[in-house]
Amino acid sequence: MVAIGQRNSLRVIRETASGLYLDGESLGQILLPGRYIPKGCELGSSLSVFVYRDSEDRLVATTETPRAMVGDFASLKVVSVSAQMGAFLDWGLSKDLLLPIREQAHRVMRGQFVVAHVLLDTKTGRLFASTHLNRFLDLSEPPFTEGQAVQLLIVGETPLGYKAIVDNTHWGLLYHSDLSVPLDIGRRLSGYVRLIRPGGKIDLALNPAGYQRVGALTEQIMDALKANHGELEFDDQSSPEAIRAAFGTSKKAFKQALGALFRDRQIAFEKPGIRLLSE
Repeated sequence: MVAIGQRNSLRVIRETASGLYLDGESLGQILLPGRYIPKGCELGSSLSVFVYRDSEDRLVATTETPRAMVGDFASLKVVSVSAQMGAFLDWGLSKDLLLPIREQAHRVMRGQFVVAHVLLDTKTGRLFASTHLNRFLDLSEPPFTEGQAVQLLIVGETPLGYKAIVDNTHWGLLYHSDLSVPLDIGRRLSGYVRLIRPGGKIDLALNPAGYQRVGALTEQIMDALKANHGELEFDDQSSPEAIRAAFGTSKKAFKQALGALFRDRQIAFEKPGIRLLSE
């Protein structure tokens, strides 16, 4: 079944001066305008296209990929605002995506980036956006396990840390205390489930948890020591920014790895720096 607001594989059934017509099954024939026709395309071949309604409310196809499809969350730029209709968002296609006034959790301004959810109006077949995010997230007990790798979308900042959408389904939180640098709202990044609290609240981390994280980091530190004649200028007093730049990890994780190496009598603290002990 052909889905509006998603990518579909559709067969080319006829060619006109306007472009190619694709078999949209129950939706009828769908135009792929000439500017989107890939080289070497022939009648009968199948194309991967995104289906939506153009400015004249006609079903059309494009080989371009929007920044978000139906069911997705994304950070999108407000390109214009209408007092009657709402705001229009740049989602990577020639026709901007409407964010109706009623779907704005807070009024938006031109030039602003907003995290929005893409929806399909099943009655009209039109696509639109909403910033009432709670309505579209799963607030039930999350199916994740501690230590699981997940994909994050940073949505906002609180006094405790950064709120993030986890795997496009649940809310989670990255604590300020676990971060060495600020995060940009709308940024996508990989992370890990650190803890699932009572009530389904998810604590997140940017590094693997527990022994997996510390073990990998201790090996990285040992490799750096051996490559630098057994000495490094870094220790538990180094700045979070310097540690992140050199080792790609938080200061908290770095200190845990140094503690493990010290307990195993593999390093000594020189204050400043660390030194590799003879095996």
